[in-house]
Amino acid sequence: MWLETFKSFLSIALELTVLFVAISFVINLLQSYVPYEKVEKYLSGKNKGLAAVFALIFAFITPFCSCSTIPVVVNMLKKKMPFSIVMVFLFSSPVLDPTIITIMGVILGWKVTIIYTIITAVFSVIIGFTLEAFGFEKSVKNVVMTGYKEESKKFDVRAALRETLGLMKSVYPYLILGAAIGAIIHSLVPTNWIAGTFGSDNWWIVPIAAIVGIPLYIRLSSMIPISQVLIAKGMALGPVMALMISSAGASLPEVVLLKSIFKKELVITFVASVITMSTVSGFIFYLV
Repeated sequence: MWLETFKSFLSIALELTVLFVAISFVINLLQSYVPYEKVEKYLSGKNKGLAAVFALIFAFITPFCSCSTIPVVVNMLKKKMPFSIVMVFLFSSPVLDPTIITIMGVILGWKVTIIYTIITAVFSVIIGFTLEAFGFEKSVKNVVMTGYKEESKKFDVRAALRETLGLMKSVYPYLILGAAIGAIIHSLVPTNWIAGTFGSDNWWIVPIAAIVGIPLYIRLSSMIPISQVLIAKGMALGPVMALMISSAGASLPEVVLLKSIFKKELVITFVASVITMSTVSGFIFYLV
């Protein structure tokens, strides 16, 4: 049994490693062509609809996890960008990682990935504008940002390799952890139990998965291989995606960081918004 688990781990880990290295390198090369100055100009523009679109684009082209998004958010607030646009970026950046979304497409299928991308993007915009409409801009503290530096990138293969290696140091361990957990689930957890407990008829699993995902702090990179195995064993797509979105969209470390720049009411609303987005998204996946 343990030999089977090890073989399963090697298979999953090898597939993820090849995908991660190749996709990360290509994306780092392409990022050198991104006109960050123009993107920033549109983010600060008077047309908030267009600015929201560029906030999503900026979130997609900047591969940040939930914690590393915070310094960028502080910088955007410092530059007096519209609060709603900053919130759109805050919600969308961790869940629209370009490398992980591409791997998701290969592992889970492009239909699931496209629906995931659309849902998270639309919810990020809705939540961002709703928070501004309810006056949560007043809940932002006066924060002085230190240690953040914007960099302009140029096309450079060596630089892309360095970026890829740096990304591997921060993200790759979570991919391997996910592969290990996935291999254990694949070999040791009975298929009938997963299908019976977390199958499509048990709708109540969706909100529970959305709530559980936040304190677990399972990064999106770890959830991809785990999700692949859970779905293969019969777990419904709804709770899997709810867990994935909530774990990527918010985490305990991120909440702690947010408390340094947001007042309590905005932090609570942020967590509640992520849970709502995850839960509704899970039910949408049930329907499709």
